[in-house]
Amino acid sequence: MTTRRVISAVIIAAGVSTLAGCGGGSSTSSSSVADSPLDTHGQEVLADADGTGVEVSQRLYSASSAVVIAGEGVEDQLHAAAIATKLGVPMLTRLPGTDAAVDAEVTRLGAQRVITVPGDDKELADTPTPQSQGTSALDTVVALQPSHPQNRQLPPFLATEQTSLPAVATARAAGANVLVSPAPDPRATSETMRTVTAQDTIALGRQWGTSGHYADRASLAKNGELPGGGGLVFPGRRMVALYGHPSGPALGVMGEQGPAEAAQLAQQYAASYQALTPDPVIPAFEIIVTVASGSPGPDGNFSNESDPAEIVPYVDAITQAGGYAVLDLQPGQGNFLEQTKLYADLLARPNVGLALDAEWKLNPGEQPLSRVGSATSAEINEVADWLAQFTRERNLPQKAFVLHQFQVAMFPDRENIRTDHPELAYVLHADGHGSAGQKFETWNVLRQDLDPGFFLAWKNFIDEDMPMFTPEQTFADVAPQPWFVSYQ
Repeated sequence: MTTRRVISAVIIAAGVSTLAGCGGGSSTSSSSVADSPLDTHGQEVLADADGTGVEVSQRLYSASSAVVIAGEGVEDQLHAAAIATKLGVPMLTRLPGTDAAVDAEVTRLGAQRVITVPGDDKELADTPTPQSQGTSALDTVVALQPSHPQNRQLPPFLATEQTSLPAVATARAAGANVLVSPAPDPRATSETMRTVTAQDTIALGRQWGTSGHYADRASLAKNGELPGGGGLVFPGRRMVALYGHPSGPALGVMGEQGPAEAAQLAQQYAASYQALTPDPVIPAFEIIVTVASGSPGPDGNFSNESDPAEIVPYVDAITQAGGYAVLDLQPGQGNFLEQTKLYADLLARPNVGLALDAEWKLNPGEQPLSRVGSATSAEINEVADWLAQFTRERNLPQKAFVLHQFQVAMFPDRENIRTDHPELAYVLHADGHGSAGQKFETWNVLRQDLDPGFFLAWKNFIDEDMPMFTPEQTFADVAPQPWFVSYQ
């Protein structure tokens, strides 16, 4: 039989490839399992840890008369994906050290024909390599239309740019719908949130964590969305904030006008960034709610705690403007957690986060301005633990948790600050001011050995910077591009 005839036989035989069930591992001809759903394990992750697609093939196919195997190159994988989806068969990729796993899967499938790319694909002249046309390779594979989808109900699959192409191609070949998420969290977009709250899903790739972690985040997706869409603070949006206190202009630009006017100004600032990024840019306030003081005050802690009622109009105004509010603490000799609890009613709102300003954190007996303040990881983790539990218990969407820093000594054991609460988006806010060179020096020092769980934020000082960066400079020259930009 000629190669072309073998391939034609494979196309005919592809219609009897069978989908794997769960537990028992029984197989059924696709022509006789119409409307039979794939057994699911709740919210599930197929880690595909070696990137070969073997795990996805095992989950979806109990047998297949053919299999497509690609080399490492993206073009080869795109061509292999087109062939696999056309034939309705699994796609695998050979990577260094994976030959045994790939060969074992071919044997398990009982494949009578192995189509290698490059190589045998040259005989399939009617299956050209799909063109990305400006989209990513992942999006190109997701867009492929299976010619022989299995007559079986499959749950939705979620993927990110870190997902291997064979994993996605195999899911598409079986007829599964694959939803691309910008982050490995089901709260990333409105669509992913709706999807995981409506039914069980399968996430492709180890970047999603364990099935338990994925299921936990899926359960948090029911807690509502944030301004700009989705349930994650970052990624999914960027924020441009005015910093200050309601008492007046001395503490920042936000207080130079009333709440409504400040919200309107924040909208104008945010709008100046929108053309520079495809992400929604929303206005924000960073409101100093406890202000470091030169005198001890009635409670002796060198910090003036604002009445929450004084803050409410500003939170209301930025909420009505479609924005976000961050409450900033300057505790003096006070305690971060005790001050946080003073504003529990405001933090119970879905669009209100928290910032800890270690510059103004003093040890007992220290006087203001005697040194730049600092905070230990234990103090930070204590607040994070409380805020995460508070957020979960009240069924709130993720909250911004911002740490201000401009010197290494402000967090002497920063490496011990945990970033493992899915209820919180951890933000490291670089507060350096001065010339461009000075600001970049601070930025680069603070980024060294930074936990990858942090998102980065940048501050533009209206009076102290020489000169202050424009929006274009802030987003084009600062790398990586900051998620949160504040103006003081």
